[in-house]
Amino acid sequence: MKLRLLAPLAAAPLLLTACATDSTDPGANPEALTVVTSFYPLQYTAEQVGGDQVSIETLTQPGAEPHDLELTPQQVASITDADLVIYLAGLQPAVDEAIAEAQPAHVLEVGALVERIDGTEESAEHDHAEGEHTEGEHTESDHAEDEHDHGSLDPHIWLDPENMVAISDGVAAALTELQPDGGFDQRADTLDTTMQDLDQRFSEGLAECETRTFITSHAAFAYLAQRYDLEQISIRGISPDEEPSAARIAEVQELAKADNITTIFYETLVSPAVSEAVANDLGLVTDVLDPLEGLTDASRGTDYVSVMDSNLEALRTANRCQ
Repeated sequence: MKLRLLAPLAAAPLLLTACATDSTDPGANPEALTVVTSFYPLQYTAEQVGGDQVSIETLTQPGAEPHDLELTPQQVASITDADLVIYLAGLQPAVDEAIAEAQPAHVLEVGALVERIDGTEESAEHDHAEGEHTEGEHTESDHAEDEHDHGSLDPHIWLDPENMVAISDGVAAALTELQPDGGFDQRADTLDTTMQDLDQRFSEGLAECETRTFITSHAAFAYLAQRYDLEQISIRGISPDEEPSAARIAEVQELAKADNITTIFYETLVSPAVSEAVANDLGLVTDVLDPLEGLTDASRGTDYVSVMDSNLEALRTANRCQ
């Protein structure tokens, strides 16, 4: 698995100029910073680090697929007026465009806080050799780049708890620049401990398994796989919207047989139809492995940590771990 280091923490694109308009709700902490986050994992981090010192608006509503986000004029205005905007470049084109146009005063792009990895590499091992796909046939990385401009980088950085520590510390640093006495470093330390405990549960829970391979509906789990020495096989590429070819589905089915896979994973925000079809053809079961792009009533947990713990149990069952 190739690693690509984009930027150290100190070089993260945090822009500090004049304060943006305060837009806290009536009755809230009058000194609270207004923070706009682009989707759920960043909302969770800002809530934990900010406490009652922040008032948060999240651009992606619960149950919505973040890749497909379209912004209302009111949301664009909130980006302009926020004290701090926290987002991940390349995941949501509408957010990237709005930030470029609105030029908010203070911006934290969290992708610069972590080492980025090639999200297609682990599935590319099972794809057609370079140059062998037929005319008119797209590889998974072709679809991903065409539809969402991710390129080959997996945007799902938050599925490695170690990356969440880096994001937590980056958010604390950004908020402290704006409000030095806000206690953000202490709350970040608490969140970091929570993430380190989660990381330990995953490391211990996935240490001894009959298989280290798992099959997912789309290639969202490269960071999790790398962190815990697993191999992800994805039916789709990085984009959850792409339609897999018949050849790819047949290939995944053959790999499932070869690796003695028992479970085909699907996710809460995307139709399970393709995963169910693959599983039914082989007499396998399906289960949820949640990429945590957002929470819904169907989520197996109420926050980041509880959903990740559910993911751990699903992997342990599917991979027959001790």
